[in-house]
Amino acid sequence: MSTGSDWPAPSSVRLRTLVWTVFVPMVCYGIGSGAAAPMYALRALDLGASIGVAGMIVALSGLGMVLADLPAGQVVARIGERGAIGLGSALGVVGVLCAICAPNVGVLAVGMLFNGAAGAVWGLARQSYVVAVVDPADRGRALSTLAGASRLGFFCGPFLGAVLVHAMGPNGALWLQLATTVLAGAAMVAIRSTDLDDSHPGGHSLRSVVVENRRVLGTLGSAALLVGAARAARVALLPLWAAHIGASPSTTSLVFGLAGAMDVLMSYPAGVWLDRYGRRATGVPSMLLFAAGYAAIPFASSALELAGVAVLLGLANGVSNGLIMTVGTDVAPEGQRAEFLGAWRLTHDIGSFVGPIAVGLISAATVLGVAAIALAAAATAGAAAMHRWFPGPAPALGRHNAQVSSATPHPTEQVS
Repeated sequence: MSTGSDWPAPSSVRLRTLVWTVFVPMVCYGIGSGAAAPMYALRALDLGASIGVAGMIVALSGLGMVLADLPAGQVVARIGERGAIGLGSALGVVGVLCAICAPNVGVLAVGMLFNGAAGAVWGLARQSYVVAVVDPADRGRALSTLAGASRLGFFCGPFLGAVLVHAMGPNGALWLQLATTVLAGAAMVAIRSTDLDDSHPGGHSLRSVVVENRRVLGTLGSAALLVGAARAARVALLPLWAAHIGASPSTTSLVFGLAGAMDVLMSYPAGVWLDRYGRRATGVPSMLLFAAGYAAIPFASSALELAGVAVLLGLANGVSNGLIMTVGTDVAPEGQRAEFLGAWRLTHDIGSFVGPIAVGLISAATVLGVAAIALAAAATAGAAAMHRWFPGPAPALGRHNAQVSSATPHPTEQVS
């Protein structure tokens, strides 16, 4: 099977040349997203929604991303990375304006769906562009830095948006997101053209791409799904456990801040590890760290112990930085890159959408500690799946003809 490493890269660039055109705009985009994320629930409450309805409305952003992942692949294939970034930015602007001007929760719900769809198009387009211009040997560092830039912005966003929220209420953070979406979109639309950006036939149907690559999506994709669940579930589980042990909201916020700092600090080291030691050697430890963190939650009876667990989960998330994007580009078939990556992202995003819901359902049926143990078991299963199917030794990934693990043959041809 031809992999992402077979794509022509005659104009490969150094990572530092992407700082102002890609990484800084991603920080900017992340700042707006991070500032607005906790405010959408408050906006729903302002419009008269109950706590349960507010939570469901916020979850619609994840649903919008899941629904848009597959179409996003065809959008990038047809109009190129720059055009897709412009479209994604426009969708984001519409979504934020719906939220700001919403007269009722229905309009806010539509805005959340638009926001999720914007994130799907933005995410795929930026990934596709970086892969097109970066040498395959630097792919891990490039994509982990890209993910780290977004997470850095998301971490800083609530602090920078606090002043506007104090002066304008929840809409203050939404106005900040609107501004950063426009600025980041304008900066990335101005990126230079790539060979792939000039010719996007987009001739592959979604069904044909999924069917032809069903073996890879069903094996490696199962691991990606479990990564998405492990990453997203901690956002739901940690605050619930903090409330369970009687921690104050300010303490909970500090705990999240510590976890976020660890996550960001690991961004570049995770990329170096990916490029030097390989995808399997990075993915398996990250999932085992997730498993250890979730298994420790039922034993955290104080804020200090919970902070230790949160930092461990932040470390796990940081080690996995860029992992799923990198593996996806490694195994993407030649000529179907954008469409395949849309399907690949869908596996991860389904996990991200389902993970927090699973926490709520399991906790409602049993007790909160059981949800933590279930997540630890799921993370362990993810580690086993990565050990079985993820690409192995780093030397094979460093060559121009990267190989997928021999355990994951393409549906129509054996991996060479």
